[in-house]
Amino acid sequence: MQGASITIEDLACRRGDRLLFRALSLRLDPGEALHVTGSNGIGKSSLLRIVAGLAPAFAGTVRTGGTIGLIDERHALDHALPLGKALAFWSVLDRAQEHAVARLGLASLLDVPVRYLSTGQKKRAALARLIGQDAAIWLLDEPLNGLDSDAAALTEALVAEHCADGGIAVIASHQPFTLAHKRTLTLGEFAA
Repeated sequence: MQGASITIEDLACRRGDRLLFRALSLRLDPGEALHVTGSNGIGKSSLLRIVAGLAPAFAGTVRTGGTIGLIDERHALDHALPLGKALAFWSVLDRAQEHAVARLGLASLLDVPVRYLSTGQKKRAALARLIGQDAAIWLLDEPLNGLDSDAAALTEALVAEHCADGGIAVIASHQPFTLAHKRTLTLGEFAA
């Protein structure tokens, strides 16, 4: 994951007529994790979408080095397909070697249509896809929502492993996220 980096300079985010945050600057290098905290509506999800290149910044710049993978409420798995086929579709596009299906407790669900999976199962499937992408930068929007305590602990362990391998993780969540050596960004400090 050499070359992974995120550089944000004087970033501002506006949604509609409302300026959510401004004057945000930071840099993340290989192996670093950032936990973005703040109340609902403060701009945590918007920040991730700007970093991913899916939403425009109102002001400022974002530069990234390395491929980006995003998990948010849109898990991008075809609801009509069985989970195994839905993951296989992305495996071809991502050129994935494996999806960590067994480790994430999904092996027995591969024949189940995605639409019948629980919220937590869908979240674990999205994480399996993210691992298969082999992205240098992981952007995780409320990654623990809908997970039981074991799945939450596994998610935290997978993020720690990703960072130990030289990846970068940005976790936007109002929930605690256990991860050694993470930095915390309280987005409310940049509220406009």
